[in-house]
Amino acid sequence: MVQTTALPSDTQHQLMLIGGEWIPALDDDVIGIESPKDKTTFADIPRGGSRDVDSAVRAARVAFPAWRDTPGRQRARAIESAAAAIEARTEELSRMLAHETGNAIRTQARPEIKMTVDVMRYFAGLGGELKGITAPLRQGVLDYSRREPLGVVGGIIPWNSPALLAVLKLAPALIAGNTFVLKPAEDAPLTVLEIVRELSAALPSGVLNAVTGLGEEAGAALAAHPGVAKVSFTGSTEVGKSIMHAVSGRIGSVSLELGGKNPQVVFPDAVDDWVVDGVIQAMRFTRQGQSCTAGSRLFLHESIFDSFLERLVDRLRLLKVGDPLDEESDMGAIINAKQFNRVCSYIEDGAATSGSKTILGGLPPSTGPLSEGYFVEPTVIANVENNWRIAQEEIFGPVLCAIPWRETEEAIAMANDSHYGLSAFVWTHDLGNAVRTAHAIDSGWVQVNQGGGQIPGQSYGGFKESGLGKEFSLEGMLEDYTRIKQIAINIEH
Repeated sequence: MVQTTALPSDTQHQLMLIGGEWIPALDDDVIGIESPKDKTTFADIPRGGSRDVDSAVRAARVAFPAWRDTPGRQRARAIESAAAAIEARTEELSRMLAHETGNAIRTQARPEIKMTVDVMRYFAGLGGELKGITAPLRQGVLDYSRREPLGVVGGIIPWNSPALLAVLKLAPALIAGNTFVLKPAEDAPLTVLEIVRELSAALPSGVLNAVTGLGEEAGAALAAHPGVAKVSFTGSTEVGKSIMHAVSGRIGSVSLELGGKNPQVVFPDAVDDWVVDGVIQAMRFTRQGQSCTAGSRLFLHESIFDSFLERLVDRLRLLKVGDPLDEESDMGAIINAKQFNRVCSYIEDGAATSGSKTILGGLPPSTGPLSEGYFVEPTVIANVENNWRIAQEEIFGPVLCAIPWRETEEAIAMANDSHYGLSAFVWTHDLGNAVRTAHAIDSGWVQVNQGGGQIPGQSYGGFKESGLGKEFSLEGMLEDYTRIKQIAINIEH
């Protein structure tokens, strides 16, 4: 939200980084940061705009030639140094992350900071892999290619996993020799700014810049800036389309990690307790369902439909929803009022649809401790049809739609009946069924008999309107943050 009134005296005042200096916005406006657990404003950030973005891009352009020419292994040492500094602050940053995002510290915030460090070290280890190739095409001619950085990269990240998503763009881009301008999400920028602080301490001035502000102001200005060679965006499909349009006007590069309405297909032989637990994990309930990879469409074979849901509900009732900073909490709060109201509207719509049955959860409590923040309990709506709104649109909340199926072809057809194609999950003891189904589902990332998150080294990205480009891997770094120059030298003259 944009802060228009006086802030409490104990408010944390943050700055943004441009050209090696931590500064306020040029017009001195700020944005208040609200805690999802109790709706109090506890910090503010500069409300940067187009002029601030322009300053940051200019600084990054000045720093680019020297950083481009820095050996890859030397760039890697800088990233590794920052990773060690962040690791030393794991507990402090975990608490900060839980406070600003509403994600529970034990199940989400602390693991995210640890994964952030792992990702930085993974890409630091690839500093020597930016190689071209030689090709013996003609006698007397040396043909070879070079991988070169693109220039200034603009990164725009969302609020659901801000620390991890920031380094998934920063680390590969910087290792590849690009300079960077980062626009954190205005709802959860604080931990990201601390990561930027540690990185910038290890980097030359101007190599890394961070401009805080609203998406429609700072984010849009960054996407449209002619000095930005490439934009990497994670967020909604709608915003991703607008960014792609802005970048296309200058024939720039873009990578997009967008939304998902991801299927989980459970075969009739998959009735084990570990499958129930895996379905819960794949739905990202402990992130309040606020994940683009959440398996929110549960396709259950009709022979196990009722019995599986009964066991699923029993397990979900054991999850504790509460204060994100409480070590006992399994689930925290929705990020802000806008998203909270959006999730509630989908719950209302699902419950009101003829034939549906809400078998767990529903609208949030209006009294008691949970009513003080943006808390939504795990919700399961059964007997859903795949063409309903709640089964087609990304809710980004802890709402699972259970859909029955009879024939495998029917389940696959429904799984693919979506404009999204990000992730999918298949549950069965029959390896043949597993492989055939995984191959048939039109998604960029398919897991069989596991529901965890991505790990460094996987080539992760979506199909259809779920995005362009890959993250988490060497291949993604090379494809998204370098370009190939071909050189041919006649060595006989």
